[in-house]
Amino acid sequence: MKFEYSNSNKRYHTLDYYYKNKFADKIIKISLNAGFSCPHLKSGGCIYCSKLGSGEFAGEVKDNLVTQFNKVKEIMHQKWPKGKYIAYFQARTNTYAPLDVLKEKYETVLKIDNVIGLAIATRPDAISDECLDYLSELNNRTYLTIELGLQTIHESTAKLINRGHDLKCFETMVKKLRERNIDVVIHIINGLPFETKEMMLETVKYLNKLDIQGIKIHMLQVLKNTKLEKMYYENPFTLLTKDEYIKIVCEQLQYLNKNIVIHRLTGDPKEEDLIAPFWTIKKIDVLNGIDKYMAKNDIVQGQKVKKI
Repeated sequence: MKFEYSNSNKRYHTLDYYYKNKFADKIIKISLNAGFSCPHLKSGGCIYCSKLGSGEFAGEVKDNLVTQFNKVKEIMHQKWPKGKYIAYFQARTNTYAPLDVLKEKYETVLKIDNVIGLAIATRPDAISDECLDYLSELNNRTYLTIELGLQTIHESTAKLINRGHDLKCFETMVKKLRERNIDVVIHIINGLPFETKEMMLETVKYLNKLDIQGIKIHMLQVLKNTKLEKMYYENPFTLLTKDEYIKIVCEQLQYLNKNIVIHRLTGDPKEEDLIAPFWTIKKIDVLNGIDKYMAKNDIVQGQKVKKI
């Protein structure tokens, strides 16, 4: 069975398929570290967040953005000489700065040859109204995606991980972005402390009712020198096995509308920083496991979405 939004053996709406149909070119995302901070650091930050602010594979902050970009572009150009690029502002909270600073950083990257858009990772409580106005203007002249970290809809878990905002704040920001026709991609984490499979499914079912264009699904990773590491040792909680994670992801995909683009189905930890679970290091094994499980059980994205 071939899924209609895939150009490979995938049974879900792949990002590669979406880009090729939207742009008719190979699109490459280049991760950047613009040196932003996070408004939540003064409150201790999220307990799982690394010192790099979830930007483990972004550029070196000591390099300016053009240098960061070109270091990766030179490598990618060898493989895809006709490729186009999306600059991904990944590390920490990439709307948390005065507007003139944001403009300088975004506009600098947009001037680079063959950059056709921006992906900006941020928090729903860190986008000011004046920033929204600027993002709306940006959206009218380039391809723009805003990535919001939600992680879970469950307030008890959000407090435990010190997320720093409630679900209402998230809902409000999604609405504001979509009122401006800005594409929204949501990050969630499976395996958060003490969450059940049903709770993880509830997060996806909730998101499917919103006007979102994409999702990134991650497995919780316990990293060195985080508050989560201390919690893991002092108040142990059970982490998902690889098989458990694969089965949960495959069921989550069934509750997502088929037009929602799947940007990611697992994370990319640095081995030297990882405490657990070690199976997350082998990303390809996880993705292959998802493909095999979906094929074996005749699963496709969206098949459990109730028709109206």
